[in-house]
Amino acid sequence: MSKNFPAPKVILITGTSSGFGMLTAARLASSGHHVFATMRDLAKKDLLLAEVKKRGGKLNLLPLDVTSRESMQSVVAMIAESFGYLDVLINNAGYGLGGFFEDLTEEEIRRQMETNFFGVQNVTRQAIPLLRSRKAGKILNISSIAGLQSSPCFGAYNASKWALEGFTESLRYELKFFGIDVFLIEPGTYKTKIFHENAQYAKNFFNPSSPYYHLSQRLYTKIMNYLDQCRRDPEEVAILIEKLIMAQNPPFRNIPDSQTRWHSRVKRWLPFSIYSWIVWKILFNEVKKPDEET
Repeated sequence: MSKNFPAPKVILITGTSSGFGMLTAARLASSGHHVFATMRDLAKKDLLLAEVKKRGGKLNLLPLDVTSRESMQSVVAMIAESFGYLDVLINNAGYGLGGFFEDLTEEEIRRQMETNFFGVQNVTRQAIPLLRSRKAGKILNISSIAGLQSSPCFGAYNASKWALEGFTESLRYELKFFGIDVFLIEPGTYKTKIFHENAQYAKNFFNPSSPYYHLSQRLYTKIMNYLDQCRRDPEEVAILIEKLIMAQNPPFRNIPDSQTRWHSRVKRWLPFSIYSWIVWKILFNEVKKPDEET
């Protein structure tokens, strides 16, 4: 093996049709690792395959629905048959759901949790025996800054990521006994398909009869304007993931960009009354409360 390429690792990653997952899978494949890239719908494979070809790598592409036990068992069985072990699991599959609580249905909230939280648990449960067989390995869970600080209109998404944070921290203690390290990656806002083609909104998000309509539309406009100005490169997340995979003793929590790290520190340092006042001013300063409207 060339000094420029470390010993290849067997890596399973979910949610690789776009965004962080696609870039990470392509990057790791081009570094010579044995990558099992998965996505729920293989009809969306073209972006990934083009990126892999551009970088000169190769990978195994498999269908995987994180909410389907049969789907997960099939993928893990294929890895077991091919290699007999797994070095790294990257839980990346997920989506964002926008909407104020009253605009969201119970079914919408449950689907959000089913993918972003229970989906991670489902895949991890199937993969742990393959990791444990080597008495080593790493699990990287892609969380979000939304797992550290909440915002209005994203309560379901926040809840799924806060749950993921708690689960991941607990799992880290449990798997230390078997030589398996567990980590969190908490990206801020990047211009990926999670905000565009893959975005999902509450049933009543665009309903003018909703009491939250003027608030949700204001937030939607602010977010889209921010994304238009956002220049962060999503490749930063893929680079960070690769570093964590190869590092000896990486930190548990990892935020890719400096601005998001600063925001997380502000949230920790400031009294909540001040922090929440700032959030309100930024998001709703120009919006009249119902009792102020004429």
